[in-house]
Amino acid sequence: MGRRSPTKPPQRRFRGLPISSPPCSRTTPIIAGPQFFVPPLVFCLYITGHLNSVFSIHHRQEILRSIYYHQNEDGGWGFHIEGHSIMFGTTLNYICLRMLGVGPDEGDDNACARARKWILDHGSVTHIPSWGKTWLCILGLFDWSGTNPMPPELWILPSFMPMYPGNIWCYCRMVYMPMSYLYGKRFVGPITPLIMQLREELFNEPYKEIKWKKVRHLCAPEDLYHPHPLIQDLMWDTLYIFTEPLLMRWPFNKLVREKALQVTMNHIHYEDENNRYITMGCVEKALCMLACWVEDPNGICFKKHLARVPDYIWIAEDGLKMQSFGSQLWGCSFVVQALIASNLSLDDIGPVLKKSHFYIKESQVKDNPLGDFKSMHRHISKGSWTFSDQDHGWQVSDCTAEALKSKNGGLSAWEPAGAQAWLELLNPTELFHEIVIEHEYVECTASAIQALVLFKKLYPGHRKKEIEILIVKASEFIEDIQYLNGSWYGNWGVCFTYGTWFALGGLTATGKSYSNCEAIRKGVDFLLTSQKEDGGWGESYVSCPKMDFVSLEGASNVTQTAWCLMGLIYTRQMERDPTPLHRAAKLLINSQLENGDFPQQELTGVFMKNCMLHYPMYRNIFPTWAIAEYRNHVLLK
Repeated sequence: MGRRSPTKPPQRRFRGLPISSPPCSRTTPIIAGPQFFVPPLVFCLYITGHLNSVFSIHHRQEILRSIYYHQNEDGGWGFHIEGHSIMFGTTLNYICLRMLGVGPDEGDDNACARARKWILDHGSVTHIPSWGKTWLCILGLFDWSGTNPMPPELWILPSFMPMYPGNIWCYCRMVYMPMSYLYGKRFVGPITPLIMQLREELFNEPYKEIKWKKVRHLCAPEDLYHPHPLIQDLMWDTLYIFTEPLLMRWPFNKLVREKALQVTMNHIHYEDENNRYITMGCVEKALCMLACWVEDPNGICFKKHLARVPDYIWIAEDGLKMQSFGSQLWGCSFVVQALIASNLSLDDIGPVLKKSHFYIKESQVKDNPLGDFKSMHRHISKGSWTFSDQDHGWQVSDCTAEALKSKNGGLSAWEPAGAQAWLELLNPTELFHEIVIEHEYVECTASAIQALVLFKKLYPGHRKKEIEILIVKASEFIEDIQYLNGSWYGNWGVCFTYGTWFALGGLTATGKSYSNCEAIRKGVDFLLTSQKEDGGWGESYVSCPKMDFVSLEGASNVTQTAWCLMGLIYTRQMERDPTPLHRAAKLLINSQLENGDFPQQELTGVFMKNCMLHYPMYRNIFPTWAIAEYRNHVLLK
């Protein structure tokens, strides 16, 4: 394909973006990719008897199509669609197939038989990690005595205790809240003929002969990203041997356990009301919905949960999936910036910008959480924006007020960071890293710097001193966390290319430059030395769990190329040597398809270092934005 000229406004390039906004006046991006999102929802609906009423036969066919499409050659399923097979993903998807009516030796390409062989060859479901054990217990496929304790008494701990819920990262808190309720109730769903069949299919020994106490700490090596330290296993054993038996007996089951269960359920109802029964994310959605059903199968809370299930459902080329929790506002804000950079006429983009402005304005959170929100471990949200929409209710980086509480200048994502770092030793999951407490992130910090610098220009007298202090501290934080190779670790995108793009944008926004900032020079050197022969950049998702840069094999990734191109433009690379910019822009321009779309390539999103996310709109937003910036700052200069 010949080289296309970017000297004219990139009108055709925007055909890949939603120029004609849907009626709700927003873009409709999805976050998917993990292989453990859909099955728990199916489990919950199966237990409550609503599977066929929520999912029509056509929905169920699309779920099956997605599961079949992403089955690995060895018969298993990964943690995400690009990952190697693990016990967690394989077991959940196998059970999901069976609940959707697929026989044990049926399925496309003999899917069930191949998956069952993988499970049994790798030790059976006794080796599933803790989240999987929890769901198997709920389904009646595991005994609660085979899991580590999740005591609901956590929710009645006094505030001076290190494990006080207010010290725990919100996402971790929201997952283990309904889990601890279901654990405390020792809830088990209906033992149907299918459950009895699965008991025979998923184990290497007869179900009634399994020694449940001996399987508590088992985890398949394929799943084990975060091994439990010895001190944590000792804590689980202490709770299991001494504390739980005590809390299950009179009078403590009445005086303590029942009170803890009621307090936990009150927290669940409080969160549900605050986020209009969307919940914080899809993992919590199925658990909270089930907890409400367990409390009252005919109650209004469960019915409200059912009404918000469609918010999570998305049908794409590869079938039906459940998205994480929506990224409407996140995607909309990026699209707007790309459109503005394009310099297209208002006749072309004016209506879209008007609708987008309306959506962004109306999506601002107008109130703090309900009632005495501090006692419910929540923080101010009035004036903030969420990742998705106003109903979601969870603020993201509520800039100045929260950032001023950070000791080292960085910004966290949802809540102020500050809990003791050693609490991460108690991370109960085997699949994620650093999920117990909130942390500061380069992306949140750099974005806040850029926003506040612009805010200062528009409103120079408003909280001037506080904003200036924040910007100085935030820029120092960014420089302090730079890697020796000049890059920055990206926490929400893959990975060092993503983090470096944000960091360079934040530092240059403060007035720092290549000539007066060593961190910027090192960041530029990292980008230039990692540029691939085809002119672009490509980074493997393996960089995220390894926390070390791993170049992508083969061709470059257009999204990552766009990030790096914009990062170099931030630092005025065109004034030193524009050749790397020309090469990158050429690759992006020649990668565009005839219909204006860009090719779908590797995953570029990530969550907690080990869980990859798919943002399908990234492939169009960022290349278009980067080409527009290239045209404005390189060609036209």
